[in-house]
Amino acid sequence: MSNGETSRFVRLHVELIMEVTDAGQLTGAALERIDGDTSLPDEERRQSRETVKEDPAEALAHLVDPFDLVTAVPGAELAQASWSSEELTDYDPEAEWDAAEWDLADDADGEG
Repeated sequence: MSNGETSRFVRLHVELIMEVTDAGQLTGAALERIDGDTSLPDEERRQSRETVKEDPAEALAHLVDPFDLVTAVPGAELAQASWSSEELTDYDPEAEWDAAEWDLADDADGEG
């Protein structure tokens, strides 16, 4: 905004890489969350249960909610959120972290 005003809305980019150390525990927790969600229609619940059983990334998507990350932030309210998860087949936990690889190069330079 060129007139010196600032927007009330801010996009916060967060990317996490999680290591699944116990797939059974993760899946079980996701299934409990799905079963406890009274707002889910039966067909959606059935589909969610099946996808969670087949894919740990889907289990994480059912357990990690962006709203939970910001509920305690004073003076701010979540306006919109979206998230996704995917299994990484080419991730090397021993490799050195590279901001450019994550499209965060501008942020690392202090420009973001």
